[in-house]
Amino acid sequence: MKYMFIAGEASGDLHASRVIDEIRQRDPRAAFMFFGGDLMAAAADIKPMVHFSEMAYMGFSEVLRNLGKISDNLKSAKRLLRMWEPDALVLVDYPSFNLKVAAAAKKLGIPVFYYISPKVWAWKEWRVATLKKVVTRMYCIFPFEVGWYRDHHQWKVNYVGNPSVEEIDAAMASAPSRAEFLAKYKLRDRQIVALLPGSRLGEIKNNLEIMTRAMRQFPQYRGVVAGAPSVPADFYKSFTDLPVITGATFDLLANARAALVTSGTATLEAALAGVPQVVCYRSNGSKIAYNVMKRMLSVNHVTLPNLITGREIIPELLLHLCTPDTVATNLAPLLRDSPERARMLDDYREMRKVLSGADAAANVAKDIIATLAQ
Repeated sequence: MKYMFIAGEASGDLHASRVIDEIRQRDPRAAFMFFGGDLMAAAADIKPMVHFSEMAYMGFSEVLRNLGKISDNLKSAKRLLRMWEPDALVLVDYPSFNLKVAAAAKKLGIPVFYYISPKVWAWKEWRVATLKKVVTRMYCIFPFEVGWYRDHHQWKVNYVGNPSVEEIDAAMASAPSRAEFLAKYKLRDRQIVALLPGSRLGEIKNNLEIMTRAMRQFPQYRGVVAGAPSVPADFYKSFTDLPVITGATFDLLANARAALVTSGTATLEAALAGVPQVVCYRSNGSKIAYNVMKRMLSVNHVTLPNLITGREIIPELLLHLCTPDTVATNLAPLLRDSPERARMLDDYREMRKVLSGADAAANVAKDIIATLAQ
């Protein structure tokens, strides 16, 4: 069978690479073409047609500046569908781009498998109508999504488990000791606060400087930035003077006392790693934008651990509420052996119980192969 994958950012590269591994174990004659990253390349033993570093654009202004590249990528994806004629198109999150590719595949009669549902339960619910038209099988990674799709849109989707549980557990098990970590990155022996400003240029630009200024209020701690492999090292220097460690986020989390995290998959990863965190999402910082966003959201929270548990277990500092002082105020108790820190760690354990017990990548691979066999 021929499998075409599209993952438009770092987290999707990781999740897709594990599905590719599982497919190869079950389909020895599998062939792959993909838009993605280095992990997918290692799993598929072939280079990406387009690297996700040329795809990960966030925010209206950044998208507007890169419309030409986005259009070219979309044309390339549609051309690959027509010329290579894959037996399956496997899409990983990244809905704005992937839904357009899915529609093209549908016209060509190519089955579409969507791994990691777009967060339509939070915003852009109108996308569900399109999803139902063009997606053959939808794979969800949060249990509440199954009931939401069923009750709100009469659509049967599949909960396959959450891939982050096994990914984080494996990463924590293989992480270096504290002494090894400090020696490898030439860091002094101080407690570390991990700064995870995202993997997109817009996210980093909007959040890293605020995180850095907040850390200046804690000189006894060492802030360390988790660098994304797709982002040039010089880009970080425009917003921080803190050390940047590239491609070692899980090792950094394993050695961190706490974390400042831009909202997204990284919030779930930090929670599963047992690192207390504050969520920082500045964007344009406007109070007007904040009020507009609140009206658009159909859920009460934007942070994944909060959504999974149904309550705010992690402070969310969004837009104009995200300032160096508010970040520092919320971070301070998490650095001590405080009731706030203990409560957050207890809530993490509750969240983990909800997500554990299923091998997501294996379940996706098995269902794709079984569906194609039918």
